[in-house]
Amino acid sequence: MSESGKIKVGISIGDPHGVGIEIILKAFEDKRMFDFFIPVVYGNTKLLLQQRSHLKINIGLFTLRDHQTPNPTKLNVVDVWKHDHKVVYGEVSEAAGKLAVASLEAATTALTKDEVSVLVTAPIHKQAIQSDHFKFPGHTDYLASKLGGESLMFMITDSLKVALVSDHIPVKEVSKVLTPERLQHKINLLEKSLKQDFAISRPKIAVLGINPHTGDNGVIGDEDDTVIRPVIAGNIEKGRLVYGPYAADSFFGTQSYLKFDAVLAIYHDQGLIPFKTLSFGNGVNFTAGLTKVRTSPDHGTAFEIAGKGEAKTDSFKEALFKAKSIFFNRNSE
Repeated sequence: MSESGKIKVGISIGDPHGVGIEIILKAFEDKRMFDFFIPVVYGNTKLLLQQRSHLKINIGLFTLRDHQTPNPTKLNVVDVWKHDHKVVYGEVSEAAGKLAVASLEAATTALTKDEVSVLVTAPIHKQAIQSDHFKFPGHTDYLASKLGGESLMFMITDSLKVALVSDHIPVKEVSKVLTPERLQHKINLLEKSLKQDFAISRPKIAVLGINPHTGDNGVIGDEDDTVIRPVIAGNIEKGRLVYGPYAADSFFGTQSYLKFDAVLAIYHDQGLIPFKTLSFGNGVNFTAGLTKVRTSPDHGTAFEIAGKGEAKTDSFKEALFKAKSIFFNRNSE
């Protein structure tokens, strides 16, 4: 299979009360997308037809039955559930959360069976999805439990790539989980992804410090001196291009990130605030480290504009193309 060929992409709908279905429909309203993708949406045909009508989007749908060949020029839909659901745009709903989970589970199962080549997920609402059945804080943790490998949250654009040592945990827990072993493990995962997924033969990685001014020689915390610097020194001794720790407050403003292939941030907001400030609407959330490829747009459910027809597709389209590119990098001979 060459990268010029089409790729079958599984798509989960996210929260039906958000913008997930809208960005899916709008993305494939652009008929040029079918030159690159055979899309298979895991959800419900009636639900998509309802939102297509409400948003006045001109896109053909094809309900995909068992063992049928997907239609190469339409948005293929696998009916994961049969019942109707009344959409209330912008409302946090347990019922909507259950549908989001059902879509994600069906799409993930299809991915594990190689019925699709990659998975692209529309945004979920983290409160709405919680139940006795589903207790994961988000996509990353769920996929890590279902797919082989070890997950690394990795936000990517062509010019900026930011991975996280810790992701969806409270700030008060960050210093507790920052151990030399965890930091080294994340460096290993990041380096492997840069080589395998982005074809960078000798990646150059910047590691951010955890404390203001990287601790100011122990005046503002000692984790930078006792954990981060020794790990970086060990990597340098082995000839790996790992540098830091860099003070996070000035690293992005001075555009220092342009000197590196990727940045490893210690905690969620330290990495995602600058990433989204610089790249919002064009960035992609990639779950690196797994045996299968999963991407998603860099935004959430956007309840405040749901149902208004205002959602933009840039990040969702980027997620599709990045998934395709990573898949072919992994499978190139």
